[in-house]
Amino acid sequence: MDPVGLQLGNKNLWSCLVRLLTKDPEWLNAKMKFFLPNMDLDSRNETLDPEQRVILQLNKLHVQGSATWQSFIHCVCMQLEVPLDLEVLLLSTFGSDDGFTSQLGAEEKSQPESQLHHGLKRPHQSCGSSPRRKQCRTQLELAKKYLQLLRTSAQQRYRSRIPGSGQPHAFHQVYVPPILRRATASLDTPEGAMMGDLKVEDGTDVSISDLFNTRVNKGPRVTVLLGKAGMGKTTLAHRLCQKWAEGHLDCFQALFLFEFRQLNLITRFLTLSQLLFDLYLSPESDHDAVFQYLEKNADQVLLIFDGLDEALQPRGPDSPGPVLTLFSRLCHGTLLPGCRVMATSRPGKLPACLPAEAAMVHMLGFDGPRVEEYVNHFFSAQPSREGALVELQTNGRLRSLCAVPALCQVACLCLHHLLPDHAPGQSVALLPTMTQLYVQMVRALSPPGRLPTTSLLDLGEVALRGLETGKVIFYAEDIAPPLIAFGATHSLLTSFCVRTGPGHQETGYAFTHLSLQEFLAALHLMASPKVNKDTLTQYVTLHSRWVQRTKARLGLSDHLPTFLAGLASCTCRPFLSHLAQGSEDCVGAKQAAVVQVLKKLATRKLTGPKVVQLCHCVDETQEPELASLTAQSLPYQLPFHNFQLTCTDLATLTNILEHREAPIHLDFDGCPLEPHCPEALVGCRQIENLSFKSRKCGDAFAEALSRSLPTMGRLQMLGLAGSKITARGISHLVKALPLCPQLEEVSFRDNQLSDQVVLNIVEVLPHLPRLRKLDLSSNSICVSTLLCLARVAVTCPTVKMLQAREADLIFLLSPPTETTAELQRSPDLQESDSQRKGAQSRSLTLRLQKCQLQVHDAEALIALLQEGPQLEEVDLSGNQLEDEGCRLMAEAASQLRIARKLDLSDNGLSVTGVHCVLRAVSACWTLAELHISLQHKTVVFMFAQGPEEQEGPQERAAFLDSLMLQMPSELPLSSRRMRLTHCGLQAKHLEQLCEALGGSCHLGHLHLDFSGNALGDEGAARLAQLLPGLGALQSLNLSENGLSLDAVLGLARCFSTLQWLFHLDISFESQHILLRGDKTGRDIWATGSLPDFPAGAEFLGFRQRCIPRSLCLSECPLEPPSLTRLCATLKDCPGPLELQLSCVFLSDQSLETLLDCLPQLPQLSLLQLSQTGLSPKSPFLLANTLSLCPRVKKVDLRSLHHATLHFRSNEEQEGVCCGLSANLLGDSGLRCLLECLPKVPISGSLDLSHNSVSQESALYLVETLPSCPRVREASVNLGSEQSFRIHFSREDQAGKTLRLSECSFRPEHVSRLATGLSQSLQLTELTLTQCCLGQKQLAILLSLMGRPAGLFNLRDSTRHTEKLSFPRLEACALGFKKKKERKEEIFRGY
Repeated sequence: MDPVGLQLGNKNLWSCLVRLLTKDPEWLNAKMKFFLPNMDLDSRNETLDPEQRVILQLNKLHVQGSATWQSFIHCVCMQLEVPLDLEVLLLSTFGSDDGFTSQLGAEEKSQPESQLHHGLKRPHQSCGSSPRRKQCRTQLELAKKYLQLLRTSAQQRYRSRIPGSGQPHAFHQVYVPPILRRATASLDTPEGAMMGDLKVEDGTDVSISDLFNTRVNKGPRVTVLLGKAGMGKTTLAHRLCQKWAEGHLDCFQALFLFEFRQLNLITRFLTLSQLLFDLYLSPESDHDAVFQYLEKNADQVLLIFDGLDEALQPRGPDSPGPVLTLFSRLCHGTLLPGCRVMATSRPGKLPACLPAEAAMVHMLGFDGPRVEEYVNHFFSAQPSREGALVELQTNGRLRSLCAVPALCQVACLCLHHLLPDHAPGQSVALLPTMTQLYVQMVRALSPPGRLPTTSLLDLGEVALRGLETGKVIFYAEDIAPPLIAFGATHSLLTSFCVRTGPGHQETGYAFTHLSLQEFLAALHLMASPKVNKDTLTQYVTLHSRWVQRTKARLGLSDHLPTFLAGLASCTCRPFLSHLAQGSEDCVGAKQAAVVQVLKKLATRKLTGPKVVQLCHCVDETQEPELASLTAQSLPYQLPFHNFQLTCTDLATLTNILEHREAPIHLDFDGCPLEPHCPEALVGCRQIENLSFKSRKCGDAFAEALSRSLPTMGRLQMLGLAGSKITARGISHLVKALPLCPQLEEVSFRDNQLSDQVVLNIVEVLPHLPRLRKLDLSSNSICVSTLLCLARVAVTCPTVKMLQAREADLIFLLSPPTETTAELQRSPDLQESDSQRKGAQSRSLTLRLQKCQLQVHDAEALIALLQEGPQLEEVDLSGNQLEDEGCRLMAEAASQLRIARKLDLSDNGLSVTGVHCVLRAVSACWTLAELHISLQHKTVVFMFAQGPEEQEGPQERAAFLDSLMLQMPSELPLSSRRMRLTHCGLQAKHLEQLCEALGGSCHLGHLHLDFSGNALGDEGAARLAQLLPGLGALQSLNLSENGLSLDAVLGLARCFSTLQWLFHLDISFESQHILLRGDKTGRDIWATGSLPDFPAGAEFLGFRQRCIPRSLCLSECPLEPPSLTRLCATLKDCPGPLELQLSCVFLSDQSLETLLDCLPQLPQLSLLQLSQTGLSPKSPFLLANTLSLCPRVKKVDLRSLHHATLHFRSNEEQEGVCCGLSANLLGDSGLRCLLECLPKVPISGSLDLSHNSVSQESALYLVETLPSCPRVREASVNLGSEQSFRIHFSREDQAGKTLRLSECSFRPEHVSRLATGLSQSLQLTELTLTQCCLGQKQLAILLSLMGRPAGLFNLRDSTRHTEKLSFPRLEACALGFKKKKERKEEIFRGY
């Protein structure tokens, strides 16, 4: 017997154990690998006797300590067929602390280290204490030996694993590479870890060798592998290490693989050599020499860091931990410059230590072919392989779950367990959700017919404790030996060697995957009696993936709420009740509590990431009522922006939307999507708008989308922008679009489509009967393709607009109204209907702006448009047509039937080309306006609408046109505007321009605009000579042409040379000069009723006699010479004439000059000085005109800034009115004026209202009346009305009337009032209204007044008494009796 058996003290039991294990050496090797993960099994032991080899392996297990030995004994009893009596002895003797002896410890320590660990020695020295070199060894020899040691270590690590009991051999061997996608987003942006432009098209794998660009030899070379949990990041890292060990990555001499979950345990600062040699693998000797070799050949060294998202930062983000500091220096090239660094991480916020130029690769899981490949490898030659493939092909939910590689492995394990005992189709029914996949996995890994409830709950408690404390690595003291054995037996735990320093290593344990740890924690929460429902509901929360950008470390419980929701399903209740040992009521209460929390969350407004997580939770519950509530609560516009989505996410969203009745809009903007994601939307009829905007979408994505589109019966808008789709992907979509007749809008913006691809897309326009918009912008097409698209717009009967401007390219369509029955007919019938309805009249708008069109393109376009429908608008602005192209388009304008606008702006038109364009449009009858501005690069033609489009006032214009046919040819038949502004025109250009314009004059009344040019005085004089040859213009604008004052005043001569000129408006300083005709044409009658006028040839003379001409001159220095010249110019102007002058200030000399010239203008009917400063003397100068010019009938001086003189014609009777209202005369000014009143020859009226007067002015008026015999009436109101008016007669008036209102006379005023009234013997009527005269004051007034002659009426509107004779009034003056108060009192005396 061996020494171990003797020291254990029970040789029979030891011999039985050795014989038992000799029967299953492969099982023992697997357990050795589990409990001693870093121990070399040593191939030399294979030459030993089997029994001796088992004894040696048991020795190695025993010396690890009591925990390892007890866990191993529990595995023996759980997994091997051990007789019951032997099992009892093993557990009682070796399975407890009492049965374990420590005597072997001393013996084991005396054994040479090579016996424990051949080939892979433990680190035994610090890196800084190399032994003295032997002279025979060189640095190269030492390095080669260490590199071979590295490769051998990796080969031994990845030696084929032995599956556990009941597991297929491929459970540990299957590897199918997931979809990898390289991106180039900069990591210095928050989106750096989430997004990035593709360099590799989707659907093509990035091979392992492609992950590292060995052509770059300078600077840090860093690759970050991003993937959600379960995508296979760690598996790929180990796959790289295995491939290197097998010699596939020959570009690297050395490869080191570290896991941050282990590195996080290190708290002291490390050097790089300590990291490589103390924590990974130590050289046999001379560490410094080996490290120097690695430094010299750093470009052939690869360091892989797995789980970067798990990197802890205990000192905060600005002070990273020791390992993260080392990692940062490696990435930036300050340590081991030139080496390659690769890190794996979940999407989210990454440490700031990553360089901005780091390459990013996204892991996107499995598509359909990869799932099938994995299943084929998993089941290999097993008879259940075909059955498993059939089950996956027939169940879409399970197939979508298998898009996550980790779940695909779990699904295969479950199918391997279920298929032999279930009929086809029944096994998949047991795997509808992710949670139930894990439930079936636990059943599959458990012994047949026996579910270890206690062990599952205890292991779940360990898992939950780890999630709460952020712990993913456990040691023997954290987990009881029976639980370690249970986890090892059922492949729930994995083991590895944890090294934290030189000579310090121990075995660590972790759950095979983080999601498994979360599932077991959820099991504990739902089934353990230690957890109540209140505690349980605290774990049902939604975590936003956007928050991860600001977290230093991602959470470990992302899937825990999902598993809790899945366990709340009624299907899981028997399983949970069994775990809870019959507490079904408690389990039911917990399930109801979870569902209630989800109902509350479903009614809240959530962000995109939380919506996705909520859908996962709700889908896991399999509760139709909850799913319906969630679906109906989703907003109409549901955006998903800038976070990664998987096929499983979209499949879950589709499952929830099946419970929704209302349509929904889905917008995916900047979300990295897997190429096969659109397959998850198959049959989702609730989607009305579907939009994708991401560089991640390529041909494979388009192909998958083309299979889904025909199944979305309510889809109206499809957007696919900013993608990498090529002709291959578009061809699939083009075939699918005709199968979606309900589409109303399609967008392929910014997809870098080629010309032929764009032409292929527009071929589907006739097959989409309800399409309203097709957006092909930002696709860089050539001019020839653009002309082909214009032909499509002309020939397709539903297109109403084609708009192309630089990168923009949009078709707008106007589909005919169709019924649902028509829409459901075959495409051929729909196309024939479209052609039939297209035969009806339509109007097309064509906008080809900034498209680099040239002259030959214009010729082709004209030929194309002449065959097309009526054109609403043609916009060719911003091209390169130049003079010739503009001329061609102008000549063709009359043939193209353009209804509204032709725009040729910014096409390089010159002054010479302006003449050509004017000649070209001279014969175009429909032209309404032409605007050319060379400075602003504007060339716009506006056309008149047809009679069928005219409504309202324009119908009156049509009637006027018919009426004008019976009148002289001078009358306008139509109106057009020619605006040649800011073209740099000079006097030398006018003759040629007028010649070109001559053809347009006979077509209608012309508005001509020459503003903003450089005509100057010479041009103005030359134009005045040429204007009669242009016929009757409606207006002429000469603004901003640099005219002097002499030239401006000279334009007044045009009144006598141009019969059409009726208004001349001049603002000298602002250089606004406008010559206008009268408004008797269609402009005035289109806005009102038609006036009565004589017919025939008499109408012209009637118009000239009745309509006054006007000259408005403002902002002009009106000096006496200028006024004299102006009046001389106006002397021959036909009348009547209105002259309106405005300047800052008009001196008395200028005013006198102007008034002296008035008799020379017999045709003058109005002179107005508005907004003009006048001196205080000016009112007297204006009043003097009444005697100097007998034709003045009214002078209206409202203020010292506004004065108006009205003149009578020869036929009118004489009569002068003077208005001085709204001035500042005051009482003193009014008194001076009233004193002069008898000398003023006024026969009309004098208005002195609003002059700030008081009762004094009213008394002055009463006192002045006796000296003014021609005054017939005077009225004063000092209330709110503020009126003061005096009316005169031509001769002395026998009777006078005086009305005083609201004068507020005081008692001291009564005597003055009575004196004035007594002296006015011709006063026959006096009315006092609210003048504050009481009974006493009125009696005094009557007593002081002298007896008038004849009938005299006195009215006081305050009271009303009976009529009294004058003798009676005298009696009343002595004793006036109060009568009944009425509204008015009337006194009559004879």
